Amino acid sequence: MKEIKNNFNIKIYYIVVWAIIAIILGGLFIDNPRLSNCGWGFIVQLIWAFSLSLCLLLYPKKETDTLRICIIGLASIYFYSLFLFYPDTGSNFILLCFIPALSILFFNSKLFYFTLYLNGGLILILFGYIMLTNQKPQYSYLEQDLIGNILNFIASQIIIYFIFYLTNGRMKKQQLYYEQIQQSERLKTSGQLAAAVAHEIRNPLTVVKGFLQLYEKDKSFSSDQKRNFTLMIDELNMAEQVITQLLTMAKPEQEQAAEIVDVKDVLQSVTDLLHSYGLLHDNRIELKVTGDCTISANIIELKQLLINIIKNAIEASNYGELVIVTAEKEKEFVVIKVIDHGKGMSEEELAALGTPFYSLKSKGTGLGLMICFNIVEKYNGKIDFVSSKNQGTTTSICFPYYDKQSYFR
Repeated sequence: MKEIKNNFNIKIYYIVVWAIIAIILGGLFIDNPRLSNCGWGFIVQLIWAFSLSLCLLLYPKKETDTLRICIIGLASIYFYSLFLFYPDTGSNFILLCFIPALSILFFNSKLFYFTLYLNGGLILILFGYIMLTNQKPQYSYLEQDLIGNILNFIASQIIIYFIFYLTNGRMKKQQLYYEQIQQSERLKTSGQLAAAVAHEIRNPLTVVKGFLQLYEKDKSFSSDQKRNFTLMIDELNMAEQVITQLLTMAKPEQEQAAEIVDVKDVLQSVTDLLHSYGLLHDNRIELKVTGDCTISANIIELKQLLINIIKNAIEASNYGELVIVTAEKEKEFVVIKVIDHGKGMSEEELAALGTPFYSLKSKGTGLGLMICFNIVEKYNGKIDFVSSKNQGTTTSICFPYYDKQSYFR
C-alpha cells in the first residue's frame, strides 16, 4: 500500500477497499440497535465512515503523507467511536489494540511510531475515564479483569512492534539488495561496452585525427576549411574522452593501491584546481573541513571522484551562486558534502544517476558519475544525493574513518 503504480495493483487495492467499505456499512445498517432512532451517535459514525471511505478511495491518486495521516486518524476515531457507542461488544476492544497495525501498510517508520504512541496514550485515557466515572458497569468485561486486559493490550502492541520491526528490516534489506543488483548491472554493462567498443573505435579515430591534424597545418587549405578541421578534431577528442572513461570503468580494482589520505589536503588541492573553472561561471567554492578527516583510499582516484562531483555542482549552479564543500568526522565515518543551489533534480532523475550514457548535460555521457559510484564502492563508502527541482542538490560521500595513530603503531 506504500506505492500503487501498476493497473494490477490498483485493481486489487480497489477490490479490498470496496470490501472494507461494504463491511463498515454492513456493520452500521445491519441489525444495528442505534439505527432505529438515528441518534447523534449513529450520525457521527456515519460521517466518520464516509470520510474514511473517501480517503481510502482517493489514496491511489494522491499518495501523500497528509492523506496517510488522515486515513490512520479517521480509522482510529472510527474504532474508538465503536468502542464508546457499543460498550456491550467486547470485540471492539480488540480493534483498538490493532490500530497501529494499519500504519505498517504504509511502510513509514515515523507514522508507525506516532500511531503506536498515540494509541497507547488514548488507551490509558480511555481506561482512566471508564474506571473513574460511572461507565464501569457498561464495560463489565474490562472491570472484571482490568489487569489482564491491560496486559493483553501491552502484549498486542509488542507483537505489532515485532511484526513491524521484521517487516521494515526485510524491506530495507530488499531495497539494499536491489540497489546492489542495479550497481552490479551498471558495472557489467560498462565493462562489456568497454571491451566491445574501446579497441575497435580508438584506432580508426587516431588515424582520422592524425590526417585532420595534417590538413589543419597544410597551408593549401583556406582558413574556413581549417576551422572545420579544428571543429572535427575537437569532436574526435570528445569521442576519445568517452572511450577513456569506458576503459577506466574496465580497469581492475587492484590497479590503484590504497594509502592513508588526509581529506582536507585533497579537498584543498581539488578546490584550488577548480577555482578558475568556477570563475568562468562566476561561482565561488567555499571549503570547510572540521576535525580529523583521514581515510584509506587511492589519492588519484579520490581526486578524480571529487573533481567530478564538484565540477558537476558548478555546472548545475546558476550564474554567481556559491558551491559549498564540507568535510567532517561523524562517529566512525568521514562525510564529505558538496552543496549547490542550482537546477536540482526530480526523483526520476535521481533514480537514474549512474546509469551508463544517462546525463542531464547536453554533451554528457553519464560515465563520469558511474566512475564515481565505482570508486566509492571500491573503498566501502556510500554516495547519496538529496535534491529537488530548482532547490539545488546536496551530494554526500561517506567513507570509513581511518585512525592515523593506529596505522603508525
